[in-house]
Parts: sequence; C-alpha cells; structure tokens
Amino acid sequence: MIVGRTNVRRTTVPEAVLFDRDGTLVVDVPYNGDPARVRPMPGARDALRLLREARIGAGVVTNQSGIARGLVTAEQAQRVNRRVEQLLGPFAVWEICPHGPADGCACRKPRPGMVLAAARRLGVAPDRLAVVGDIGADVEAATAAGATAVLVPTPVTRPEEVAAAPTVQPDLLSAVRHLLEAP
Repeated sequence: MIVGRTNVRRTTVPEAVLFDRDGTLVVDVPYNGDPARVRPMPGARDALRLLREARIGAGVVTNQSGIARGLVTAEQAQRVNRRVEQLLGPFAVWEICPHGPADGCACRKPRPGMVLAAARRLGVAPDRLAVVGDIGADVEAATAAGATAVLVPTPVTRPEEVAAAPTVQPDLLSAVRHLLEAP
C-alpha cells in the first residue's frame, strides 16, 4: 500500500487540475475505442466533486497514440471522451495528443505541450496548475511545464517512477484532497 508523500512544498491551492485519462480518471483499456468499456477509477467521481465544489477547474491531458497507430479512429476517441464526461461530468478543457511515440511532436507527454496548451485555454499560469497522472510521463510533462505534479500509482507504474515523483498519493481522491489542503 502506498502512503502519500510529498517532497515539494506548494505555496497555494491550484487554480485548475489536469488529469491523465487512462489509468487515472478511468480504468485503462489499451487503445479503447468503445465507450461501453469506460469505467471510472475508484474515487474519481468524489475527487471531481470536491474540485467542482471548490470552484477549481478540471481538465484532461491524454496521449492517444492508438490514433497514430491506426488502432482507434479520432471519432472513436472522441466518443470515449464523451462517455468519460457522461460518467464524470464536464471538463473545462481537453487536450489530446494523437501522435505516436516516434512522431517527435511537442504535445505528447512527457513533453509539456498539452499542459501548456491547457493552461493557455484556461487562462491559468502553468505554475498555478496541478497535473495528476499514473505514470512518469505525466509527472515529467507537469514538471517541464512548471506545474505541480502528483503521481497516483497503479500496477503499471514502475518503481523508479514512484521514487522519482515529487508527490505520490495512494488514490485519486487522496490526490485531490492533498491539492486542496491549505499550504
């Protein structure tokens, strides 16, 4: 069992929180193009409710290389995203990278492109954002953008990613509660 830890002191509560989609907000179904297979992660509804009650914006930043690989169409990915919103409520912003790992784009995590684009669209400085994800690429993208990073490990998270993360929380609800705590 992972106990929450942080090696970084926040100075404020974030103005917005960006979430990875697969493995963070919803159960990871690799290259999912079927909305019927979307299942919220434990605590996702409660975590988002807390943010919305605090009037803190929530968004999604998600790598979707299945589009580049021809395993999922852009329309299928959009239908899955709409299902995520049906189950978890609306998000203020969605940033989706449809590129593959070898494409060299600026948006694919661990690069900061999607985090920076979401910050611009939200009108929030990157250092006033938090990013919550389940793998090292999520943490690296947040850090590269200047945002607060919170790792919520799953069985696919590598031990070295946990060790390198500045803040680790055992689940999504704990991550949001940590972010909402007054520094």
